[in-house]
Amino acid sequence: MYLETPPRLIETKLFSAMPDKFRRKGVRTDWADANRPNLPTDSFIEGPSFDGDGHLYIVDIPFGRIFRVAPDGEWSLVVEYEGWPNGLKIGSDGRILVADYMHGIMELDAKAGRVKPVLTARNSESFRGCNDLHLASNGDIYFTDQGQTGLHDASGRVYRLASNGRLDCLLHTGISPNGLVLDPSETVLFVAMTRDNAVWRLPFMKDGSVSKVGRFCSLFGTSGPDGMTMDAKGRLFVGHASLGHVFVFAPNGELIARIKSCAGPNCTNVAIGGANKDRLYVTESSTGSVLVADIGGL
Repeated sequence: MYLETPPRLIETKLFSAMPDKFRRKGVRTDWADANRPNLPTDSFIEGPSFDGDGHLYIVDIPFGRIFRVAPDGEWSLVVEYEGWPNGLKIGSDGRILVADYMHGIMELDAKAGRVKPVLTARNSESFRGCNDLHLASNGDIYFTDQGQTGLHDASGRVYRLASNGRLDCLLHTGISPNGLVLDPSETVLFVAMTRDNAVWRLPFMKDGSVSKVGRFCSLFGTSGPDGMTMDAKGRLFVGHASLGHVFVFAPNGELIARIKSCAGPNCTNVAIGGANKDRLYVTESSTGSVLVADIGGL
């Protein structure tokens, strides 16, 4: 995973934890029964994304909730609805989109406190379970349709919903496709394949299709890579859902740093924030915590 220099260790600290008043202790949900059997699940946060005012939005999958966390760490409930919001991204125009495992791609009106559908099916066929999404600079939406796929069923899909409404299936052989991000040039798409314990690299051809798809990096553990982000230098930050780390890879695939959770092992997603884009925020889902690390020295 590295050539000459061992990866640098970067510690995290607690930014903010879900207040007790929002935790649903002792409440069972169908999502938790299927995805976290026999594990107490009073919340499962994911999908961190910052708005223009520095507020951090996160989702709580099993209870259909979206929260806003202020810069001082105070939580407020934006919406609670019948769904399983799994991923969330805020565009440069302030538009808030949600990958909902139950419904598909949704849009959040934060002021009104409601969500509305954007895309719920393809050719009259429902999605298997949308997981995460990424917004391109031209307005295209890339998203993963993970469902319960894995090595036993390599049929997870990666889609692109163009700004003109055209929907393209870029990949239909995914092994639990999860987080995804474009490189700075927007010519390569990186997709976390959780059950393959790897990140795949999808280069674009001139016609917008993908070809020569390969593994960018491989990991290990009982789960695998989850949410991801990339900085302006092309360094990939990969949250791992069972190893309690965010792994940082150089553009050539070399592991250059590991960011260690100060809470639990489920580092499910990441977002870069701070006035100078020098802070990494991490959702640690087993404890319902948001962690922060200083990445300015990388």
